[in-house]
Parts: sequence; structure tokens; C-alpha cells
Amino acid sequence: MSLQQTVFSAVFAVSVLFFLLSCRQRLQLVALGGAEDRFDQPGKRLLGMLSHAFAQRRVLARPYGVNHFFLFWAFMILLLANGEFLLEGLTPTLSLASLLPVPLHHVLELVFDIVSVVALGCALVAFARRLFFAPGYLGNDYTRPASGEALLILALISTLMTAFLLLNAAQIALGQAGSWRAVSAALAGQLHGLSHPVLEGVAQVSWWVHALVLLLFMNLLPRSKHMHILTAIPNCYFQSLARPNAQPRETFAKGARYGVGSVEQYSWKDLLDSLTCTECGRCQDLCPAHNTGKPLNPRRIVHDIKVNLLENGAALTRGIRGSLALIGAEAGGRGAKEGTVSEEAIWSCTTCGACTSVCPVLIEQMPKIVSLRRHLVQEKARFPEELLNLFENMEQRSNPWGIAPSERTKWSTLLGDRTFKPGETEYLFFVGCAGAFDSRNKHVSVALATLLDAAGVSWGMLGKDERCCGDSVRRLGNEFVFDQAARENVALFKEKGVQKVVTQCPHCFSTLKNDYRQYGLDIEILHHSELIAELVDSGRLKLPKQMKQGKVIFHDSCYLGRHNDTYQAPRAVLKGATGKYPEEFGRHHENGFCCGAGGGRMWMEEQSGSRINLERVKEAMQQEPDTLCVSCPYCMTMMEDGLKDLGLSGKVRVKDIAEVAAEAL
Repeated sequence: MSLQQTVFSAVFAVSVLFFLLSCRQRLQLVALGGAEDRFDQPGKRLLGMLSHAFAQRRVLARPYGVNHFFLFWAFMILLLANGEFLLEGLTPTLSLASLLPVPLHHVLELVFDIVSVVALGCALVAFARRLFFAPGYLGNDYTRPASGEALLILALISTLMTAFLLLNAAQIALGQAGSWRAVSAALAGQLHGLSHPVLEGVAQVSWWVHALVLLLFMNLLPRSKHMHILTAIPNCYFQSLARPNAQPRETFAKGARYGVGSVEQYSWKDLLDSLTCTECGRCQDLCPAHNTGKPLNPRRIVHDIKVNLLENGAALTRGIRGSLALIGAEAGGRGAKEGTVSEEAIWSCTTCGACTSVCPVLIEQMPKIVSLRRHLVQEKARFPEELLNLFENMEQRSNPWGIAPSERTKWSTLLGDRTFKPGETEYLFFVGCAGAFDSRNKHVSVALATLLDAAGVSWGMLGKDERCCGDSVRRLGNEFVFDQAARENVALFKEKGVQKVVTQCPHCFSTLKNDYRQYGLDIEILHHSELIAELVDSGRLKLPKQMKQGKVIFHDSCYLGRHNDTYQAPRAVLKGATGKYPEEFGRHHENGFCCGAGGGRMWMEEQSGSRINLERVKEAMQQEPDTLCVSCPYCMTMMEDGLKDLGLSGKVRVKDIAEVAAEAL
């Protein structure tokens, strides 16, 4: 055994041992989390992993993602090249050349050569982007766009590729390798003037630089944010097969724990998420709270969970309580203690789902925030003061306003008896609290009823027996009150034999469709945009007038669009009613911007930063619309309030799509 082989074998053994110990330590931290079944439906999980981890679907959704895509696949291909390199360093007589047919090995060497250049180019582009034209979302309150760690990793990648190409070029110039490695052969042409000893020195230095940087890079991965290189693929495999818009049920029993108050109370998948975060900033870029100056940054939330886990991990593995609190009462934003999530940040979330919809490695940020709310509400009774009335109203009268249930049907007085009759009525119109009690949204209820009648649809209501779906209290962390409402509604649906439900509110729609499945409700749930579009398309509902609403712009509801993938139906309704599709906001469809009312924020004041609804209305005004169309009672309220604040109430109308369609009758 040569001296080089002996030294390298020792360095390799120490490096691999250190790498394995680091990985073991991280896995032990993940194992501190609670149980969660993420092993079902392996076929579906495998397809999701191929789509997101290997095909890089969300990465490619943005132009710069192409660079990451090529860098990712360059690494995947060069795993084989680096494996051969390490194998030859340990046992020079054993290599791919001795295992593969000569022509195939030559092709592989050419591929490795070209891919190395691609990887080098991608690393240099990323380096330049970080230094000279980094987008704002790459930086935040705990890391700068040109962070030292990111630049170090890119420098190591560049060094690896350069050393690999120089090694090949020197070997070709020495006659130790064939010239089928086209790039290295071209580089070797620049080395032919060097003496034999110098070429040997170049080859030797390049070999050791490549070897040591490769082993250093390997050991940096488990101890840096670039651990996502190891965990991204399994994290995509263990993704939530359902959209993370319905948090898991809780069991209410003596001694039970509610929500998450310390890091080990998260599930193992939550902790794996925290170690997988690439800190790319895409969630931060779309977050409405962050974009309007609130202390919430979804990337920071995940980062703080990771820091807390790393800080408390050693104590927790010994059964000792960690010293760093997960939830802190201090103000968020710059200066907040790293590893501790501020209460102000926790209550700033609108649960719009923008963060979860854009994350390249499928991290579930929003459910983690709701878990923190559950702990604050149910174990600490600590929540914003204005929520006290909401919780009391929901418990006592099952609606956020605290209005008597007998008032639920007053909006429909002129429609006659519309009681849902078991076995006779086809659709249950689940009116919702806003549609029954809010003076503005009662008009939407009437409009929808008019459309259903015009189409000859058999429909009825539960009247005073209808309870709030519980969306707001669940997103706010009051799972106990939600559980009570859900149980009673599901029992009533089953008692009445309800099989089809239509609702005008996306929050009711999403809750009945997704959350209530946890309570055994598996029936057809339609948002009114879906039913109206279906009725128009089938010819049952004719909209002959094609009302001219002026310039129409449509705002996507987060709970209809991002949470339930319903984008086309409301636009189809507007086209049927006005003759053309509506104009779009600058941010629309999957990239739409929240109105600010979701996640229970409808019932809370915005204490910091600018108002989210104002931000959205200002964006609409860039298109100079005459009519701003919505498909949600909350969005209706927020858009009208925004227009009032801007002094535009009489100049721009806000209408629900059902109102526009009803006018076309």
C-alpha cells in the first residue's frame, strides 16, 4: 500500500465516522418528535417524491430555478464519479474501468467531464447572484443574502469541479488518460508546455484538493442548512398526501397535552421539516404578513424550531427539559431571540397557505403555527383580547357575532319555506354565519338562492339548527370549541340524510370538505362558484343579459384557490355573466395575495405594519377596475373596508360572483 493510499484511507475513515456520527445525532433529534403516520400509500408518496425532489417541480416555477435544477442533476450524476474517485483512492486496482465495458466507461467519463463544467457554471451563477443581484427574500433578520455559509458551500463546489477538471487535464497531458474527456482534453492542451514533474505536481495537488474538499463538503452537510441535500428527498416522500389545510384532531381527556409548547411536542415530521429547510426565502416572499411589516416570517418560524431543537436536543435526549423556550412574549422581528417564536408572530398568520404552496421541499409551515396557537389558547388561555368575545359567542350562540340562532333565516323571509327535507331536497344550502347575519353578505345569499331557483335546483336550509362550521376557532387554536361544532353539525347532516352541500363561503366549503372528514363526513361539498359554473355549462342556468360591469378584476380567495385548487370556476361564472374573463391582479392564482381575514384574523385588529387588505386593494387599483369581484364573504368585507379607507367606496364596486350572475338573469 502506497503512502498516499495509507494517508487517504486514514483520512477517509475518520471523515466517514464523523459524518455518520453527525447524521446519527440529527436523526436522534428528529426521533424526539411525536409519532405520525407518514408511511401509507407508498406508491403515491413515491410519485410525489419524483415530482418534487427529482423533477424539481416547484423549483422550476421560477426562472432562476433552472440553475438549481441543473446543479441538482449535476450532483446526482457526479455521485457516481465521486464514488469511483473515492474507491480508486482506497483500492487503486478497483474502478469503474475494470467493471464496465471500455466503450461504456469512455462515454461515462465524457458525461462526467461535461457535467462537471455544468456544475461549475451553475455554482458561479449562484455565487454572482448571491453577491450582486440577490432578491430581497434571500435575506432576512438572521441571515444576509451573501451569507458566509452559502458562499462557502458554493466555493467548495467550484473548487471540487475545478480540481476534478485539472486532475483529468494533467493526466491526459501525462498520457495517463485518454482524450475522450473533451473538456479536460481541451484544458490539457494548455498544459503541454509544462514539464513532466510539474504536470505530476498539478495532478497530485488536484487529487488531494478534490479528495479533501469532497470529504469536508460531506461533513459540512449535516451541520449546516445544506443538510437539505441529504433530507430533501425523504422529506418529499413523507409529504402530507392531503393539503395541510386541516390540522389533526385532538383528544380531550384528563392529562392530555394540547398544541405545541416545547419543541419535542412537534411530530418527527415537523422536526425533519426544520432540518430540511433550504432557507430559500420563497415562503417569506409570498407571506402577506411579512410583506406588510408584521413580525411573522414563515422561514424564521422553521429556523427557530431548528435552532431550538439543536439547543435543547442534548438535554431532551436525557429526559431533561430544555432551557430555551419555544414561545416567547417579546416582540418579533429583528432582535427577537433566535430559537424562540414570538407570540406576536404566531398571531400574525392568516393561514393563507402561501408558504406551504410554494416550498420546494414541501415543508408545512402553517400547521406548525396553528399548533403553537393551540397551546397558547387551550393550555395557557393566552390570546389577543379581542378574541375573547369571539370564543364566548361561538360557545354560547354558535356564531362569531353572538346573534340569536333564530335570526339565521331572516334573510330568506321572502323566499318562503326553504327547510331541508330528508329524502326530498337535493342540495343543502349551508348559508354560513356571514351569509345569514352580515348585512352585506345577505345580498349574496339572496343572489345565490335566485340562481338556484332559476336553474330548477332543489335546495333547502337547516335554519336555526345550522351551527357555525368552526373554521375561525380551529385556525385560532380553540380546538375544543371547533370539536363541539363539528360533532353537532356532522350529527345533524347524518340525521337529515344530507348528501350534497353548497356554500357561498370558501371557509365553510374548505372546513366541511376537508376538516369534517376527520369526523366521518364524506359527502359532496361544492362551493357556489363550482355549482353555478356547472349549471351554466350544462345549460340549466341561462345568463342572457351579459351584464356590463365595466372593467372587472377578480380576487382569489385563499381558502378556495390555494387550499382547494378552485381557480377556474369563479372565472367561468364571470365570463358567463359578462361575456369575457375578468382582469387579473399582478399576483393571482397560486401566487395570489391574501385579503388578510383568514386564520381568524377577520376578528382581530392589525397592530403592526400596514393593513393587508389595503395592500391588496392598492394592487387592484393599478388595473383601474370598475368592479372588484370576490367569491368569499371575508374577502367582500376586507375589500370594501379597503376601498373606504382609500376613499374609493362610490367609485369602485365590490361584488360577489353570485351577484354578478344573478344580475345577468
